[in-house]
Amino acid sequence: MEIVLCVTGSIASTECVKLARELKRQDFDVKCFMSEDACSILHPNAMEFATGQKVITELTGDIEHVKYAQTDLILVAPATANIISKFAYKIADNPISTLLITGFGYSTPTVFVPSMHESMYRAVSQNIEGLKQEGIIFLEPKREEGKAKFPNIHDIVLQALRETSDGKLRGKKVLVSAGGTYEAIDSVRGITNMSSGKMGLEIAREAFIQGADVTMINGRVDVPIPNLFERVDVTSTNEMMDKLRDIMPDYDIFISAAAVSDFKVDRTGGNEAQKISSQEDLTLNLKPGPKIINKVKEVNPDILLVGFKAESNVSEEELVISARKQIEKSGANFVVANDIGIEGSGFGSEKNQVVIVDDDTTSVPLTSKKVVAKRIVEKIIQMI
Repeated sequence: MEIVLCVTGSIASTECVKLARELKRQDFDVKCFMSEDACSILHPNAMEFATGQKVITELTGDIEHVKYAQTDLILVAPATANIISKFAYKIADNPISTLLITGFGYSTPTVFVPSMHESMYRAVSQNIEGLKQEGIIFLEPKREEGKAKFPNIHDIVLQALRETSDGKLRGKKVLVSAGGTYEAIDSVRGITNMSSGKMGLEIAREAFIQGADVTMINGRVDVPIPNLFERVDVTSTNEMMDKLRDIMPDYDIFISAAAVSDFKVDRTGGNEAQKISSQEDLTLNLKPGPKIINKVKEVNPDILLVGFKAESNVSEEELVISARKQIEKSGANFVVANDIGIEGSGFGSEKNQVVIVDDDTTSVPLTSKKVVAKRIVEKIIQMI
């Protein structure tokens, strides 16, 4: 895949070396155009180093604006008020604006990453809206300190991956639960688990790359959630269930990857708001919490439901039996079962080893959670 990265004259252009390197790590071939103002902030040699290719700063008899217009993606990052407004009115007076107009004529996918003072961003909002109606993608900047700042580089790369994918989930709304829930014992203590949210995040990322509109409903997570996703944060299992009842009817697919608490403290007659004294022995009475996955089809019978089933130190045959029991109880379309007792695949790890279970079973050996997520999303795509 080839990306043409257009760097314009914002101070955020200093982030483009890192951006180009990250794009290359994702196997993109990156060609860079730089405006005259960008070159006064960041030397073209820096971008040549980052991309491994000569930087285009002027048009020559090689007609670079045509040569590179039919690329897989044109990414304008950072995008100033100047280049946004010129493109809105199709003014071609420099290499980047000329490339953009040529690419637009070829229907080349184009993404803008605005970066400027907040007042300028407001001033060009009408131009931005007009370009959006023409099919141009705009990433939302970070709004802070009176500025519309360059967003997280990983969000930019994620959007680039989405625009250059096959888009097999385009038009689908996907809901992913992630992390662990927390059940209060008192005002300062509680019961939870070691789930990091990494597996749920990788599934959400892969669904987004394939074109889905993604929402993550999160308990406690130890991973940054991209701003490209809708986000719902909850604490307890009951709170997650209540939120899901509200929003689930609007979704096509639900991947229940969160490690929800199986038990909560029975505080009958007690006061959760008070801190329990630690000066004496304490006995806790636990009662089962709600089984979220068993309620999903009651709320939305047509949703494609993917469950997760974790066991510890069992055989693969026992793992499959446990997964099939969950399918029978919940009506899940398939279940991803894993043994957290396998070294390197427990909570918080970078890898996982799973068995994908429906009428058949597919074993995925110990590999990165990113690869496991790809296999899960591929299975979903086969089913829709």
